[in-house]
Amino acid sequence: MRQVPRRTVLLAVPAMLTMSACSGSGGGDAELSNEPVTLRFTWWGSDERHRRTQEVIDLFQAKHKNITVTGEYKDWNGYWDSLATTAAAQEAPDIIQMDELYLASYAERGALLDLDTVKQHLDTSKIAKDVLATGVVDGKQYAVPNGLAAYSIVVNADLLARYGVELPDDKTWTWDDLKEIGARISTVSGGEVTGVQSWGFDMGGLNIWARQSGGRLFGDDGKVALEPDVLADYWQYLIDLAQEGAAPPPAVTVERATGSLDQSGTATNRSVFATWWNTQLTSLTAASGADLRLLALPGESTAKSRGAFHKPSQYWSIFSRSEHPAEAALLVDFLANSREAAGVMLTDRGVPVNADIRAAIEPKLDATDQAALAYLDELEVSPPPRVTPNGASNIEKILQRHTEQVLFGQVAPEQAASAFIAELQAEIDATA
Repeated sequence: MRQVPRRTVLLAVPAMLTMSACSGSGGGDAELSNEPVTLRFTWWGSDERHRRTQEVIDLFQAKHKNITVTGEYKDWNGYWDSLATTAAAQEAPDIIQMDELYLASYAERGALLDLDTVKQHLDTSKIAKDVLATGVVDGKQYAVPNGLAAYSIVVNADLLARYGVELPDDKTWTWDDLKEIGARISTVSGGEVTGVQSWGFDMGGLNIWARQSGGRLFGDDGKVALEPDVLADYWQYLIDLAQEGAAPPPAVTVERATGSLDQSGTATNRSVFATWWNTQLTSLTAASGADLRLLALPGESTAKSRGAFHKPSQYWSIFSRSEHPAEAALLVDFLANSREAAGVMLTDRGVPVNADIRAAIEPKLDATDQAALAYLDELEVSPPPRVTPNGASNIEKILQRHTEQVLFGQVAPEQAASAFIAELQAEIDATA
């Protein structure tokens, strides 16, 4: 369901990342140094994120004259290759922007610091316990969430008005409602637009579908818990969207799913409804020039259990072999708790998890960011899913391949579901 960042190449964490004699809990009672210290800080993202992050680094250095921070910026597809290589060589950057997909893989391989060992320099008291717990692996705090996001349906209100279709009631609508409305728009527009931009290439959409069915992707034991019939139903729904004209043909869907945000059906005003993270509303609005609005996901009112959840957009982690864990923690604390830093980053990395920081930046946000915050506040959620287990980081690459095969009719949904689950479980078992 998520369509940006475009994770066209999701790389498994290589086996060479395993770090012998490295528990990931080093640091002890780390103390700050009075001597000159240089920290390396790595992140992925857009040029705008790079600019904002460098500005925050400058603010931090102005307060800590003996600390120099060197930024290492990459796009998503090169980021994980570089991090895996440097971590295996025990030369990873001190501060690491971490993603939920890879958190357990890096933590269990000993590449991340137990942040409780530097808690005298890193205050997490302003983060809700359930949110903070999303950075815990095997009982240790390996990451601090830096922002929150939630899945949503983004609707183009201008196109709805053009084709005389009313905005649906997102408190009660179903997946069948979305399909019916989407097909109607496609017909009324004479094919000029499609009612729905299809999805199926990311873990977020599958997570929602599994949770609404009363299930989940992964069990507490870290094994795949997804039922084959639930996955088959998910794919059948996506097939129906295309066959009934609600969504574009598979070739168009795949092309858009592997393109940039600006090439999406939402940004080009070619699709009326699409699934996105709520915090992407501002970028989508800027790209489309349209009146875009956020709706809650279909099916929540009739689901066996609520699918919606608050997801950390990213995390901050510290390399377990950092020579300066105290100073690294000080920078993470600045990123998480400084109003100055938040005033620069705003919602670039999601809605701040620190309630005080969020309140401080709210007056500075534009209308679309305000709408994203309101959506997060009003959304009824259930507890977030467990962290993606070690070995499952490649889930979206596997999912994309199987989804494409299903959409093109190369494999039946039932057959693909069994194959997907077996392949994903095999990857997890390989790390045991």
